[in-house]
Amino acid sequence: MAKPVILTGLRANNDLHIGNYLGGLLPIIDMATQKADDYQINLFVPDLHSFTTPIDHGTLQTGILQNLRVFVAAGLPLDHPDVHIYRQSYVPAHSELTWILDCFTGMGEMGRMTQFKDKSGKLSEDRISVGLFNYPVLMAADILLYGASYVPVGEDQSQHLEFTRDIAERLNSRFGDLFVVPKAVKEQHAFFGKDQGLRIKDLADPTKKMSKSDETGKGVIFMTDSPEAVRKKIMSATTDSLAKVAYDKDKQPGVTNLLDLLALFGKQDLAAVKKEYEGQEQYGPLKTAVADAIVEYLTKFQTALSKVSDEAILNKLKTSEEQMNQQANATLLKVQRAIGLRE
Repeated sequence: MAKPVILTGLRANNDLHIGNYLGGLLPIIDMATQKADDYQINLFVPDLHSFTTPIDHGTLQTGILQNLRVFVAAGLPLDHPDVHIYRQSYVPAHSELTWILDCFTGMGEMGRMTQFKDKSGKLSEDRISVGLFNYPVLMAADILLYGASYVPVGEDQSQHLEFTRDIAERLNSRFGDLFVVPKAVKEQHAFFGKDQGLRIKDLADPTKKMSKSDETGKGVIFMTDSPEAVRKKIMSATTDSLAKVAYDKDKQPGVTNLLDLLALFGKQDLAAVKKEYEGQEQYGPLKTAVADAIVEYLTKFQTALSKVSDEAILNKLKTSEEQMNQQANATLLKVQRAIGLRE
């Protein structure tokens, strides 16, 4: 690998909403577009990770292709030779290296993982999978197989990245120079920028971020929502009884969220939006403007989505997966030889 590697996962399942799109997807595309000339960009679909918690397995493949379509519609440069998209399970070395790393990982290390505690706390004991417990080890294999130095991580993944560094250094110390150790979290933030992604608030409950876990769906705008659905959700968005538009995240989180959305989707400076709407005594005009801006944006996006070529995506997957298997297998063989599994 002549170039340093940047690696990040693309969502394998779940419908994308505008929070995912603006906060997670567009930054990935910007990074790939801006850095592909100087770095190898590995964008993998974490299909093995996708069912560490219960999902509908019958829709997994459909969801993978649909989410890849969304990335392409949003501008992912498929034609760049150093931008690679591949499915995790199509590179068997991910699973094999995970088992090897498992055998050098302590139960206590995994038990201390905050994300495991958070996610398992929401499940009954018989639904907490070993895969959920083991998730950080597979994530370490995802990174170490390709010698990735840079991995954009949010706060919820920082602990996993530190474990990846620890297990790499542990095996390097015992068996020699096996792995490139990824940069520390502080260096990752310096490279990518610490504020990695926006946190758009739920329209129905603006005190929490927009999330698909909202079972009603009333507070979440999906990238495939119809104009009618978007308008209904925006016009029903929770505001307050103060009857005065103000940008105040503590006292008026709903109104503040609407102002943020108008700036983002109307492609305006937030200061200009605040100047136009702050002080108004009715929320209706602001909601209408937000709805108009989001409908216009999503209409253009959905038109682009309808023109995406599945053949182009599948061809890119095939090419990338061949290349990634070669790279991953070379790392795996090096490890297998070091620990005595190969001559």
